[in-house]
Amino acid sequence: MPHERLGASYDLTREPWIPVQRGDGHEALLPLRDVFTRADELRRVVGDVSTVEFALLRLLLAVVHDAIDGPADVDEWQELWENGLPVERIDAYLDEHRERFDLLHPESPFLQTPGLRTARDEIGALDRIVADVPNGARFFTMRANGVDRLTFAEAARWLIHAHAFDTSGIKTGAVGDRRVKNGKVYPQGVGWAGNLGGVLASGTTLRETLLLNLIAFDTDNLSIDAENDRPAWRRPPPKAAPMDEIELSRRPYGPRDLYTWPSRRVRLHADEHGVYGVVLAYGDSLPIRNMHDHEPMTAWRRSPAQEKKLGWATVYLPREHDPSRAAWRGLGALVTGEVEGGEQRGEEPKTVRPRVLDWVARLSVEGALPLDFRVWARLYGAQYGTQQSVIDEIVEDAVQLPVILLHERDRPLGQAAVGAVTDAEKAVTALGWLAADLARAAGDDPEPATGAARDRGFGVLDGPFRQWLASLRPGDDPQDRRADWQAQARRILGEAGEDLCRMAGDAAWEGRVITIKAGQTLWLNTSRADLIFRTRLRDSLPGRTDDGPSNDDQQLQEVGS
Repeated sequence: MPHERLGASYDLTREPWIPVQRGDGHEALLPLRDVFTRADELRRVVGDVSTVEFALLRLLLAVVHDAIDGPADVDEWQELWENGLPVERIDAYLDEHRERFDLLHPESPFLQTPGLRTARDEIGALDRIVADVPNGARFFTMRANGVDRLTFAEAARWLIHAHAFDTSGIKTGAVGDRRVKNGKVYPQGVGWAGNLGGVLASGTTLRETLLLNLIAFDTDNLSIDAENDRPAWRRPPPKAAPMDEIELSRRPYGPRDLYTWPSRRVRLHADEHGVYGVVLAYGDSLPIRNMHDHEPMTAWRRSPAQEKKLGWATVYLPREHDPSRAAWRGLGALVTGEVEGGEQRGEEPKTVRPRVLDWVARLSVEGALPLDFRVWARLYGAQYGTQQSVIDEIVEDAVQLPVILLHERDRPLGQAAVGAVTDAEKAVTALGWLAADLARAAGDDPEPATGAARDRGFGVLDGPFRQWLASLRPGDDPQDRRADWQAQARRILGEAGEDLCRMAGDAAWEGRVITIKAGQTLWLNTSRADLIFRTRLRDSLPGRTDDGPSNDDQQLQEVGS
């Protein structure tokens, strides 16, 4: 079937399609080349949803990596940091490959498979690639009735997003795909970035953000074959069939290959007014096991279950984000590659922090960045439901990190920051137990009260912890700074506990007898619950206090434990 816009063109290097936030806070659409020439004036790339931003930034990084064929090492990177993006080289590069950035090119449309078709020549609805079309939650979207048509700019963004974050599930088979059975291809997994707990290092401008994530090719903990590493537009347009297993086993060759990985086969259908349909099929699926030496933008976790199943000594899987947890609560995986309760199994660590943060740490160690430089660790991710066939939630958060926390030569300060998260977790648990005790004293179910109190505890600590974290400086005494945080958190959660007690109601103030162990009982009321809470809070957050150990009856420690 011929393309409906044969002879037409939509040049992504010159047409405005990338959404950006300017320095004044206003948003605009820019062509690809203008994003680089104006990177100093822009705060960041934005997206229809946050995962679009992550996918677009990876594409921009692939362009820069390929335009400069580097950076080869820290010295070459530092020249870029001091002198700015080489916009003339990038401009010339985009001119050279301009034809491959044409969204509607009849022979090599951007990131598409020309001539892709099903056996019955069906054209699918655009809902298949637009991730903010709801799965039954029509009140929380601007696309409650689905998508009939997209502008070319929108279609380009959702095309990139589909390669990165498309859902799994059964898809219509394309002619030429050897995996087709009865006209269908059975689940092959989500797009590559959908497997990740995405992490980017973000600066104050888009130029800084691009450079902070522009990892040198001599990085020793990443596998980069610079000679063969190329983005998708410097390879022949893919056929409907997946690449052969031998070729797949060699790839990805490096960041350019990975950031533009063809997870899907796509063909957009358009007329003069825009894009009205799509053929979407499976492309090339990368294995997610032990890819930590290829993918720099996620933390990794050991998987004992996979190690046992496969009989392998070590299996690392991407560490996905939990939508219910703020970014700072996962600080251990970002700063030290450790998580609360993490244990060492043999010689391998339980978690591996994102290689992009290792890169930022290297820049500080080798003097390319000052030790008092601050970077935002910006988190992105998609949580899938119903056998990964729908996107249930999209994650976006950020936490500001002084690079000194990533510095291998000053690990105690980073460990103190991670310890401060543990302090907060324990103290919020104490607040949850207070709510449970107040519910018991009133004769109510403690579980709902516990969950609500924990949510409140983390909520009131969120801003103060982020401010405390950002305030850490080179040369700070780790123990003193952690004690500062403990004292602050004890005051904040103490006030939250007072509020819970004030709202407890008459039944809780009167109290009742509860059983704490077989044959042991305790009269529990608001006053006793508050006393127990103060003991637990002091034990969790000693901070700067001269208080000695509590002499309260041991029974107090057993209530609600």
